Amino acid sequence: MFNALSALLPIFAIAKIGNSAFRRNFSGVIYIAIIAMNRFTDIFKPENPNAYPAVALRKAVIFPSEKTPIVIEGKEVVATLKKAIDGGRPIVMIFRKNGEESSIGVMCNLLQYWDIAPMTMGMIIEGVKRVKVLRVYSEDDARIAEVGEAEESGKEEDPFELEALARNVFDQLKSLFEMQGIVPILFASELGKEYLPPDKTSDIAAAALKMDFRDKLELIETLDLKKRLKILNAKVAKELNIIQAERKIQKEVAREVGKAQRDFILQERLKAIEKELGIYEDQKEYAELENKIRKSALPKDVESKAMKELHRLKKMSPSSAEAPYIQNYLDWIVELPWNKKSKAVLDLKKAKEILDSDHYGLEKAKERVLEYLAVQKISEGKNKGNILCFAGPPGTGKTSVGKSIAKALGRNFVRMSLGGVRDEAEIRGHRRTYVGALPGRIIQAMKTAGTKNPVFMLDEIDKVGADFRGDPSAALLEVLDPEQNYAFSDHYLEAPFDLSDVFFITTANILDPIPPALRDRIEVIEFSGYTDEEKFNIAKKFIIPKVMEHHGLDKESLKIDDGVIRKIISKYTREAGVRNLERKIAEIARKIARQIVEGHPPETIVDDILPKYLGPEEFERTMREASDEVGIATGLAWTPAGGEIMFVEANLTPGKGNLLLTGQLGEVMKESAKAAISYIRSRSDQLGFDPAFYYKSDIHVHVPSGAIAKDGPSAGIAIATAIASILTKRKVRKEVALTGEITLSGKVLPIGGVKEKVLAAHRAGVETIVLPKENEKNIAEVPEEVRKTLQFKAVKNVDEALGVALI
Repeated sequence: MFNALSALLPIFAIAKIGNSAFRRNFSGVIYIAIIAMNRFTDIFKPENPNAYPAVALRKAVIFPSEKTPIVIEGKEVVATLKKAIDGGRPIVMIFRKNGEESSIGVMCNLLQYWDIAPMTMGMIIEGVKRVKVLRVYSEDDARIAEVGEAEESGKEEDPFELEALARNVFDQLKSLFEMQGIVPILFASELGKEYLPPDKTSDIAAAALKMDFRDKLELIETLDLKKRLKILNAKVAKELNIIQAERKIQKEVAREVGKAQRDFILQERLKAIEKELGIYEDQKEYAELENKIRKSALPKDVESKAMKELHRLKKMSPSSAEAPYIQNYLDWIVELPWNKKSKAVLDLKKAKEILDSDHYGLEKAKERVLEYLAVQKISEGKNKGNILCFAGPPGTGKTSVGKSIAKALGRNFVRMSLGGVRDEAEIRGHRRTYVGALPGRIIQAMKTAGTKNPVFMLDEIDKVGADFRGDPSAALLEVLDPEQNYAFSDHYLEAPFDLSDVFFITTANILDPIPPALRDRIEVIEFSGYTDEEKFNIAKKFIIPKVMEHHGLDKESLKIDDGVIRKIISKYTREAGVRNLERKIAEIARKIARQIVEGHPPETIVDDILPKYLGPEEFERTMREASDEVGIATGLAWTPAGGEIMFVEANLTPGKGNLLLTGQLGEVMKESAKAAISYIRSRSDQLGFDPAFYYKSDIHVHVPSGAIAKDGPSAGIAIATAIASILTKRKVRKEVALTGEITLSGKVLPIGGVKEKVLAAHRAGVETIVLPKENEKNIAEVPEEVRKTLQFKAVKNVDEALGVALI
């Protein structure tokens, strides 16, 4: 501005001394002068001394005293760099983190620069000092940062502590690079110096260390020198520990590799010596295999076959494709327990103690096992006995009883699940002509058992399937026939294997799917559902101790009142077995364990706080129907999971005599309903309803729980009762449950599953059970404590049943 005014002084001088004409135009001259002054001001406007070209970096950090090359691209950053070059100005490097720019940057000198491509340039910069970024703006397509001094703190503190921290960083850094064997260029020039100033030491160390972007940015933004040096001390020490651990690992690996190489060399020399002596490695292996065959006490025919295969193997080249298959076959032969037996314990008293200690109830199953042991003891093992089949609902202890039998006999126990098996080769194995052939699962289990007389459980025999690959149940005929299994033929072995000493036990939920030929070979022992009293004793003696052990609790931690156990059985479970009961007790144990871990004293589980642990009650002990109803009868059904109650509903609607059956009923159940309505129509005079109803009304029979398939003839008497009730308008007693097959003449025929049905009725709160006269003998199978709470009505015909059920 001063220069512009100086240039205009002559003009003002002329205006002062000039003629009048010039003075008249002086106003115009002044106007021209003002315009000139404005233009001079724009041209010579001074720059802001605290404003510098700025470049933002996303994944890199530059420290003071650090020299590094950088490649930049983009219109804005190239324009910024050129502005710095043209003005001979330093560049401020700003760092971005999470989309935001840091408030602390580093001022850098531009040492070199070069063009790489359009809008791409390279440069070498050197960090000078930290600066505080006040604001960032754009000017002529370039980014400009207005900066101030970044006031570092910590320098005024104890200089001796700062010096000690700096020297420690410097010494550790030198040790680190010496161990690594690689010295960064930045640090190489400083190695010869004894020590550096603390601030320079911190920056050089931060630049030389391998750190991620966040850690480096933290050191840039840390203005407290003492804090910065402490951070670096920790990071350098960590790197040193890592390098030392890596070197230790490398030494151990090298030592192991050296040992392996030494062993390899010795083995090769040994081979060479054996070769010179005429002893080849393969022949040595064959000699060992032959020795195993002779020591295995194989049956003569099996030993002869094994030696024949070994002779073939010796003649083959080791590289032959068949050699590994023959060797694998011989390995199977020598590893099977052809004649190895475990010493059977035939002490009936001890066996009974083991069975009683492991299981509550199941008297029939225990009695049969003890009978088997008695026969074995008298016959000295000559009587092979029958194959047992434990049949009953899930969770009634079938598999665990098998384990207890093995324990009582002092034999090994193996289990094979047959559920979903559809391939005959699973039982008999594959022939050796197939690649990857193996023996069947029977032979594999015998190898696992290690003896030829284990207790062998074939679980879920009713779940065996059949398809185009064969019928596994047909292959089981030979396994489970005492007259044949002494020479069981496996396709892979191609030699008879004696299974006659094996104690086979099978399990099933239902017997119907088992083929008749297979069922004929097994002796069925029924495992009925447990009564509430049996469940209570099982919970006290077995389930609670087991749950405590599995959850790390003791008797003081898990305290459950007897009344609570009975309530869990009646209100939170409804099953034939005890699996859900165990789950509920385990649920309580988990919550108690959490209380202990959180520092709360465990609670004694009493009736009032039970919903806190298990939620609201899930089942009602009483019948669903709160009062006697017309057209609703209670029936009893048998399922693989035990007995169940079911309701049969009948309704009369205007129509033309149609019978509508719903509830996903099977064919047998539909026929029972048709027989029931025919008989009830024939008794219209005795029952007192209009026989002409059939011409103007439809009867609809429905069995609730429509999503569940239902079938069987035993619901016939319940269906007849519901139809008679709706036609006579007489109510059915809610406390009465009925079961039995009916005929057109009104006779009530016997049914199966009496015990399970009675137990289901007892659980549901039924008071009177109507059943066929011929099933009266089966009532003795029901536990005495259940019989005492129920009234049984054995009937010969439907009329007697209606007399009990209808009001």
